[in-house]
Amino acid sequence: MAFSNGVPATGTGLIASFGEMLIDFVPTVSGVSLAEAPGFLKAPGGAPANVAIAVARLGGKAAFVGKLGDDEFGHMLAGILKENGVRADGITFDQGARTALAFVTLRADGEREFMFYRNPSADMLLQPEELNLELIRSAKVFHYGSISLIVEPCRSAHLKAMEVAKEAGCLLSYDPNLRLPLWPSADEARKHILSIWEKADLIKVSDVELEFLTKSDKIDDASALSLWHPNLKLLLVTLGEQGCRYYTKNFKGSVDAFHVKTIDTTGAGDSFVGALLSKIVDDQTILEDESRLRDVLKFANACGAITTTQKGAIPALPKEEDALKLIKGA
Repeated sequence: MAFSNGVPATGTGLIASFGEMLIDFVPTVSGVSLAEAPGFLKAPGGAPANVAIAVARLGGKAAFVGKLGDDEFGHMLAGILKENGVRADGITFDQGARTALAFVTLRADGEREFMFYRNPSADMLLQPEELNLELIRSAKVFHYGSISLIVEPCRSAHLKAMEVAKEAGCLLSYDPNLRLPLWPSADEARKHILSIWEKADLIKVSDVELEFLTKSDKIDDASALSLWHPNLKLLLVTLGEQGCRYYTKNFKGSVDAFHVKTIDTTGAGDSFVGALLSKIVDDQTILEDESRLRDVLKFANACGAITTTQKGAIPALPKEEDALKLIKGA
């Protein structure tokens, strides 16, 4: 079944998203340093949680798997997931550690800088034996980032969850979501991000992550294809207002972005990923059919664009009709 514009219907299969959920404290004024900010607004975030909510907002089925602090912020975040229709039976609470916080500087151009409070935060303390394996096995897509690879025991939990998902026949979706300040060094970040590269079926990187991982300042096909591996079904490079490029075994190309008034880029990549996953979860043959894949990527671009038009990731994540309207009006 397809909607207008060739966009397939949102799937009913479960998309499980693994990793961190935290609170971003965003200045009430853009374009000032943290020290100069007169005040901050609480903005729930964390890329894997954003992806789960993006899927649910589009009418898909999503679950979040991760650990929060057994504190007011942790319970607030679990509540936000549930309010947004995301399954929360993959969440555990840590009695000893706090929910992670990040202070975010919004530069005048809408880009961000981060200062994190995680020493350690609850998400870092998720243990393999705390995973809800039944939930993971019941998913059709298992999505994750790389922040959960930084320290033990979370790294082992991440590897175990991936292994269980793979054995159960899930499509493995990876968005490294590089946050350099959280890693001991750039080399460590590159090493660990690439350590699980070969396992993923679908990988999405930003232009900045492409440069970082390839140690090159070129954002071209050759550079992107140096990240290709034989088991990969789809490699995506997002280029902000230049749209995205896609690579599969048999074809490659690019899809233009939608031009909107950008206020805050937070969550745009997560919105893009959630939109893509929600459209392929029931029919992965889309990944082998260029014209259908282009329709889905156009839809994902529209979702990403809409997310940049207001502050904060979660409030800005679009509904299906918002994205279809933007596509129709373009």
